[in-house]
Amino acid sequence: MRRYGPAALWLVRHAESTGNLAREVAESGGAELLDLAERDADVPLSALGRQQASALGKWLAGLPAQQRPTVVMSSPYRRALDTAREATAALGAVPLDVDERLRDRELGILDLHTKAGIEARHPDESARRRRLGKFYYRPPGGESWADVALRLRSVLGDASLDLTGERVVWFTHEAPILLTRYILEELVEDELMTITRSTSLANCSVTIFEREPGDGLRLLTFNATEMLDEHGASPTAEPDAGSEPD
Repeated sequence: MRRYGPAALWLVRHAESTGNLAREVAESGGAELLDLAERDADVPLSALGRQQASALGKWLAGLPAQQRPTVVMSSPYRRALDTAREATAALGAVPLDVDERLRDRELGILDLHTKAGIEARHPDESARRRRLGKFYYRPPGGESWADVALRLRSVLGDASLDLTGERVVWFTHEAPILLTRYILEELVEDELMTITRSTSLANCSVTIFEREPGDGLRLLTFNATEMLDEHGASPTAEPDAGSEPD
């Protein structure tokens, strides 16, 4: 593990979006497709999502100065970028960089499909996914989890070179957060899949890696949401509109 780079890396999943709500409605109702007009990159926050982002911002602003983020990076997707802007507004002149490598996983032809929709409309793809497994399966026109890991390795490599000593926060999505754990903790496929099966990553949750003296980044906090409750916003744990159903 690298012994240089950021002093801390915080990973924040975007706050609740209208896409989260659309998927919940579609899956619970047995629909094949989500009722969602926007493309995945343009899905906005819900009313509760805006409250969650504001609550996170109040928590960040209340941290001691030496613990606050010094560099903010965000996925360009609206739900992540709006979360970042709202949550960091009170931090002052902290730079916010938008990086497309932090975007959510692309699903290609399976975009907006529920599990029932994939089975009904793309049975061959459903069978191919079962054979290849979640980590390596790439839908036509989309990305595998391994593809996303490759672009995240690129971001982490840049951070090691350019952000030594900084406290960096990423505003991103469920799959990139889980895959960052996979990379930094040097997990294998089975270990990552065990985490994905056992964890519902909450909207606006915070995962924190801190650098130990003379060592690499180590996991300190995973999927924390208590700061939302403390500042008047209910946590939620809903799949993205663009998430791949299990």
